[in-house]
Amino acid sequence: MLHTEELVALASTNEETKKFQKELNSGTTALVLLGILGQTSKPMYGYEIAKLIEANVKDIPIMKQGALYPVLRSLESSGLLESEVKPSVSSPPRRYYRITEKGRKTLESWREIWDQTKVLVDNVIHGGGQ
Repeated sequence: MLHTEELVALASTNEETKKFQKELNSGTTALVLLGILGQTSKPMYGYEIAKLIEANVKDIPIMKQGALYPVLRSLESSGLLESEVKPSVSSPPRRYYRITEKGRKTLESWREIWDQTKVLVDNVIHGGGQ
């Protein structure tokens, strides 16, 4: 049985982990969205993108679907994506997103930054950076 101090420490660890995951997600969501849209030739709507992300991460709740929409809008307002609303037979109209040429160039730059960051973090947390 856990003591009160252990329960408090465990709760604190869970809160810190949730905070870390949220901050990490907010910094990588745009990269993931550009990456997905950069790999397809067809426009995709938000729910379709969310399902693709879920399929790639299995049972790990990495990115919440609701958090994707503000990032999609932000990427569009930055000129990295463009969108078009199309009617749907069985549901309300859907907004389909596609990557722009500016988005493709930005994605390439962000990939390089991600690769460098990943190497740095892996080296440091796994002991290879000494």
